[in-house]
This record gives sequence, structure tokens and C-alpha cells, in this order.
Amino acid sequence: VLLQMLPTYHDHVRSYENTLITKFFGLHRIKPSSGQKFRFVVMGNMFCTELRIHRRFDLKGSSLGRSTDNIEIDENTTLKDLDLNYCFYLEPSWREDLLKQIEIDSKFLEAQQIMDYSLLLGVHYRAPQHLRSLTTIREDGLGIVAEEEDEISNYQGLVLVPRGTDDSSVIAGPHIRGSRLRASSAGDEEVDLLLPGTARLQIQLGVNMPARAEQIPGKQEDLFHQSYDVVLYLGIIDILQEYNMSKKIEHAYKSLQFDSISISAVDPTFYSHRFLEFIEKVFPVTS
Repeated sequence: VLLQMLPTYHDHVRSYENTLITKFFGLHRIKPSSGQKFRFVVMGNMFCTELRIHRRFDLKGSSLGRSTDNIEIDENTTLKDLDLNYCFYLEPSWREDLLKQIEIDSKFLEAQQIMDYSLLLGVHYRAPQHLRSLTTIREDGLGIVAEEEDEISNYQGLVLVPRGTDDSSVIAGPHIRGSRLRASSAGDEEVDLLLPGTARLQIQLGVNMPARAEQIPGKQEDLFHQSYDVVLYLGIIDILQEYNMSKKIEHAYKSLQFDSISISAVDPTFYSHRFLEFIEKVFPVTS
């Protein structure tokens, strides 16, 4: 699938520097002297950051089987759509840029007859002021702040600072992609994220994005706090599943048992529309 879509994929990532689609760096085949050949790809790491990723979500916009019930949740657990009981408020111009790029990327995947892709979302929580002394906040872990005490002793929230001329203090790293984001709240200037105990972090689409996480009304009550400052990392992954005959059969079979809107195996056009509608709810308009 990757070889087939490689020319158009290459054109897409060259045309859209802020694309959120997985970056592929290699496709390899190995055949041991005694054994069956196998293939693997090398991809960019969405979570290449010095900050801890406290929670990670794989979001498709479907609901059937999209939860991780009855398992022990820790920082390495990949949670799913129904596990997400928070929405994330971004700076208004960033939200607009994010949704626009996701629409462009999903339309590209739709044109390639690709479905079943996900938005991989990593969340770094900053400790609320009145919870500094707590090491564990809640049983399901969504509110757990795993930072060391000395890291948050000078907690001042998430601070945006104008991009300086000296970039020597800015952490870039191999996850870098696209252009820096401008903040309408800062006079449309390019800005960096300044966190206590770290250098400046470059804010780009899907990288080092500050946000406010708020509990979704009607979801499970949070016993301690309903709002957190967070830093987000995100991108579109699993883009090599074609809507082939096996997926069409899966769609037909599951549609007889479940609401066809809830299942993951749907045609690429419907999948892209549903995906975008769901992401719009995850990142609502700032209240």
C-alpha cells in the first residue's frame, strides 16, 4: 500500500509542511538466511519530547469496541475514543489551523481509499496549583500528575513568550515539523512555550501545543479538579489500511449486528467526514 501511494504521499508532505500525517523514513525488507522474509517501516516519533506523556489516546471517531475497560491504566496504555472524558481548548487561531490541516489530510487519505486511521494524541498534564502535594489524584489515572515535586515547585502555569532572535535556548529536536504557530492573543506573533524547569519549546502544529483540558459535561465526575493546563502532541497514524474487499465484507457483517455509524470499517468518504466531526468535538471552540 505504501509503495502504491508513495508518489502522491510524497507530493502531499512536500506541499503541506504542517501535515499531521505520519512521516515515513524507510520501507525495508529483510530475508534471514534461514527463515521467511518480512517487511517493516521506519516512522517519525510523535512523542519525541523531554516532557512526560502522561496519557495517550488513539482516536478514530467510532464507538464500537473503542474503550479499554477492565485493564490497569498507566502512562503506556493507549486509550480510545470512549475513554476520553476531557475536551481540549486551544488558542483560536491554532484550532482553526489544526482543523483545516486535519481536513486536508483526511481528504488526501480519502482520495487514496484509505480508512481506519487514527489521531494519536499525547497529553502532558501540568499540576493544578492546589494539587501540588498530591502524588495520585484519581483511580482511572486521567488526573494523575507524574511530575517530580521539584519540577513543579515553581509552577506558574503555561506561559507563551514571543519568539526571540536567539534560538539557542529553544528545544527543537528530531520531531520538528512545519512552521511555528502564531498566536492571535500575542498580536499574531510567533510564540514559544516557556515551562518551569525547561528551556523554550517551539510551538508547531501537533508539537508542544499548550491547551486547557476540561471535563466533558455528563462524563464521569472528577473528584478533584475539572480543568488542567496541558501540552499536546498529536498526529495521524495507521494510514496504510485500504478499504479493500475484506473491509467491505467486515462492514457488511457488522452492519447486520450494530449501528453502521458506530463501526470502524466504513467507506473512506464516510470515514473522513466522521473523523473530522469527532475531532471538532475533541477541540471545541474556546468558551
